[in-house]
Amino acid sequence: MVDRMNSVEKLSEEQIEAGLADRPDWTLTGDAIQRTFSFDDFVQAMAFVTRVADQAEAVQHHPDILVRYNKVTLTLSTHDAGGISEKDLSFAADCDGYA
Repeated sequence: MVDRMNSVEKLSEEQIEAGLADRPDWTLTGDAIQRTFSFDDFVQAMAFVTRVADQAEAVQHHPDILVRYNKVTLTLSTHDAGGISEKDLSFAADCDGYA
């Protein structure tokens, strides 16, 4: 039995394009969205990662995170939906606010 109350639906291509129009720094990469954030130094980059991690735990939606000194790349996809969902677009907006 599928629990529709907790299921997450994969967005259509049109819905993804509309969502990315509001988030111009994010790009579509396969079945995920991605953005690289730049900071002044490693300490600021890691402070950002900590804020992202705290939010990820709060909403139970965990991004792939790549740290390269002062750059942090986040890749978002909803594995349960088999692609990009509203959870990804919402989490992207959260992360933009932390940068």
